[in-house]
Amino acid sequence: MNDWAMVRKIIHVDMDAFYASVEQRDDPTLRAKPVVVGGRPNSRGVVSTASYEARKFGIHSAMPIAEAFRRCPQAIFLPVNARKYQEVSLQIREIFLTYTPLVEPLSLDEAFLDVTGSIKLFGPADTIALTIKQRIQQELNLTASVGVACNKFLAKLASDLQKPDGFVVVSPERVREFLEPLPIERLWGVGKKTAEQLHKLNVKTVRDLRSLELGYLRQLFGVQGNQLYQLAQGIDDRPVESERIVKSIGRETTFELDIADRDVLETALLNLSLDVGRRLRKRALRAKTVTLKVRYDDFHTVSRSQTLLEAVDLDDIIYREACSLLKEVSLKQPLRLIGLTLHNLSAAAERQLSLFSEPQKNSQALTEVIDLLKEKYGERSITRARTLLPHKPK
Repeated sequence: MNDWAMVRKIIHVDMDAFYASVEQRDDPTLRAKPVVVGGRPNSRGVVSTASYEARKFGIHSAMPIAEAFRRCPQAIFLPVNARKYQEVSLQIREIFLTYTPLVEPLSLDEAFLDVTGSIKLFGPADTIALTIKQRIQQELNLTASVGVACNKFLAKLASDLQKPDGFVVVSPERVREFLEPLPIERLWGVGKKTAEQLHKLNVKTVRDLRSLELGYLRQLFGVQGNQLYQLAQGIDDRPVESERIVKSIGRETTFELDIADRDVLETALLNLSLDVGRRLRKRALRAKTVTLKVRYDDFHTVSRSQTLLEAVDLDDIIYREACSLLKEVSLKQPLRLIGLTLHNLSAAAERQLSLFSEPQKNSQALTEVIDLLKEKYGERSITRARTLLPHKPK
């Protein structure tokens, strides 16, 4: 790892407080104020993103909204605007694709880029990374923290060290110097229990970990010992995967109030069916297995699944199966959450049209028209009447 010219050049881009930053950008009155994205103060959701102003109060992602409000009642609480964040994420992705087709999104707000093959065209990896960072700032008025290194592990670690608005380059000859002072908690896979075990051995930094032999780590941690040893040396051979295999598509919703009314729950399932069905078709996929998930007011969670004879992508069929699964679920206790996930996915081209009945073909054609209208005029331009009806939870 002594020759920078002979190794891969990997960039990790991580947007700073993404959802909250987008909201602050779009509404100047929110700037320099604590902003919490996730729901209203009296909602039962969790924090999706907190602005850096809100983080000063100890608010962080996945914290219950109620706790965030307790810590900072003067914060501005906003619902998640998924569509807006997805649109901004696509704009960021377009900037990435200007420099390399090897882009591996991890979420809406972070991605790996392999620019090894882009050097001759755009210059050194750190120049490409800095240009991307500057373009995100200039074109989208958002800040990103960026790490550049010879592999994914080091690049992601680098992007996290100087947030927000960070820029860290780890050249091969600096890997050891970069890693050794870091606490072992910085290594992937080192959670609370593993850290406690290592601390008992007086292993608190990567430097301490590097002093342990591979065989000893295997004896202590089994297969994970291999990973710890490799990461402590800064070794990570995983490639940037531009095309990830989608194994499932799902969505769930947490209710403001617990619900036991079957009619209200079926309406919620319709909304979920329309959403996952549309996402399925946008990826040119079909699903053979439908899974319903419910969580009761005591947090007990139950799931039910149904595998169909043929893979489908029609909202009506997905909804029908979801409602059928709901009938298998007891409603003696109210539900706080309901979710729908599609598994067993296959490419749309694999479907045999001859197997479909004439009404189903008509439904397919209507669905395609609705998709086109939504694509042109927005998701809310056309929807089912039932989703617009007011329902009072019982």
